[in-house]
Formats: sequence, C-alpha cells, structure tokens
Amino acid sequence: MLKISKNKDLKNYNTFNLPCIADKFIEFDSVEDIKEFLEVFSVEKNKYFVLGGGSNVLFSSEFKGFVFYSQISGIELISEGEEGVLLRIGSGVVWDSFVKYTVDNNYYGTENLSIIPGTVGASAVQNIGAYGAEAKDIIEKVEYLDIDTAELKVITNKDCNFAYRDSIFKNELHNKIIITHVYYRLQKQAEFKLDYGNLKEVLKQYDEINLKTVREAVIQTREAKLPDTEKLGNAGSFFKNPVITKAEFEKLQKQYPNIPNYPLKNEMVKIPAGWLIDNAGWKNKGTERVGVYQNQALVIVNKANAESADIINFYKKIQADILLKYKINIEPEIIILAL
Repeated sequence: MLKISKNKDLKNYNTFNLPCIADKFIEFDSVEDIKEFLEVFSVEKNKYFVLGGGSNVLFSSEFKGFVFYSQISGIELISEGEEGVLLRIGSGVVWDSFVKYTVDNNYYGTENLSIIPGTVGASAVQNIGAYGAEAKDIIEKVEYLDIDTAELKVITNKDCNFAYRDSIFKNELHNKIIITHVYYRLQKQAEFKLDYGNLKEVLKQYDEINLKTVREAVIQTREAKLPDTEKLGNAGSFFKNPVITKAEFEKLQKQYPNIPNYPLKNEMVKIPAGWLIDNAGWKNKGTERVGVYQNQALVIVNKANAESADIINFYKKIQADILLKYKINIEPEIIILAL
C-alpha cells in the first residue's frame, strides 16, 4: 500500500504536538511500493524528510517537500543458534513493541531501551540509548533504499559509523536514503547492564532480577521522570550529554564537587546535561507556552499551544546560559528542521 496525501497536518505525527503542514505525505508499508515510487517520481535533494515516530524531531510550521512515513512491519527470525538470534525488523515497527517482543521471547539486549518512543528505523539513525545500553551494541546491519537510484542496499554495523546519538544516517547518508529494515542480534544468556542511574535501587523491590523485572524497572524509572506526550508535548531528552576533557572536568569539579560524571576513553569525561540545566536553575522554569519539565531538566515541554519558534528560542536561552555558567556547549539531541 502506498498513499500520497497533500497538505498533510503533522501535528499528530510528532510528540511535541506542533502544527506543521507537509506538501506531500507518502505512506508506505512495503519495500516494493516505495521502490516503485522512487523509480517513477523525481525527489529533489534536500526536499524530503523520513519520519519515524516523530519523537525526536522539531518541525517548523511548514515543510515544502516530501515526508516519507514507513509502516513496514514484521519481525522475522533470520537465524538462531545456542548463544543468540538474528532478527530482521521492519522500519515502521514501534520500537517498544519490538522490545516487548524480545523480552517475551527471552532474548537479551533491548531491555534497557524500554519505552523509548519512536520506530525501529529511527533507532538506527539516532543510535538510541539509555541506562548504559545503545542500539549500536546489538545492530548487525541495516537495509535501505537509495533515494536517487531506488537501489536496495545493506550496510554493516562497522560502516554505520555509530557514535553517541549519531550515525552515518545523520551525516553522509542524511537526505539520501530510506531505511527499510534493521537487523538486531540478541543473546539467549543474561548480560544485564544495571550500573547506570538507579536501576539497582528500583530492582530491590523484586524477588528476582530477570528480563521482565529489568524491563519493568526501566519503565518505572522513565515514567517517573518523563511526561506523557499526550498530556505535555515533548521529545524526550532534548540535549545530548556533553563530553569534555579530563582537564576541563577537573577544573569544573573544583567549583562543583558533587558534579556527576562518567569517565570515558582517551581522557574524556561525560557530564549529564540534565544536571547542568537543573543546577543552573532551569527545572520547572519557562513561559506560558514552553518550559523545562518539573521532574527532568533534560525535557522541554509544550505547555500550551507552543509553536516551533517558541521552543527554538527557549532552548537557545538554556544553551547560552549553560555556556556562560560552565563554559560547556550543550547540543540538541533532536533533529531540528528550523524555520
């Protein structure tokens, strides 16, 4: 099925709940349909956007071009061995539906990524992550269609150039491809990651630590911090956690002894952006239309009929204040299609 709509309002297709009119909205549920479309129509470069769950994007009030919306479904078992399985998942599958499927089937690897909004296709683009786990650790390869040639191609994990909330799909292949399927390799033996955040503390309420209880603990923790998008429009974590040098961190630590930190390789240190924003006094602050969520400083919310410009102006004020106070530049995690 391929459906083409004109002047489509995307308010219900982005979790910020922002109005945005797309010139042409292309829905498809098979590789064959979208491939045929690309072979017939000329899609002008930089005049299209591939939309997933709309949970990691800030739209302007109008998008003059094509918006592609994958509804390719299906979870296919490609291979199975004693240690694990390889699954091929349609790019339009809701991410948390996939996580639930893996937990229900006793496959390990996605549990820490429970209830991250969005689709499977977007999981590869963004290299989603939470509680010490990242998609790059379990993605084996990605199938995609080249926009210009309509050719179906496969790229391996190594060539995806995965980094913190980054990938080749946000850089060299940005505005050039449409992801159709993502291959995930999962394990049959437990290898839990519980040292990030307060997962261990939350898990104390359970008699046993297993896939189901870890997923429940992650869901409980995230729901306590993040607002329901149907009640308060938001895109989850708005900013990336900045990475600074060890020398810069040590200087900052003298002024803020309790600053949380996560040492990385090559003498680098990751600092929680939420702590910087909270410590700077931004939590629960804002305007009538937009503000920082009261339970999580990383989240910017649409309080009352905000427009794209309201959110852009607000996040830039936070960004400038953090740079002034800490000499650290925090960058947006979400994709911003600016006005």
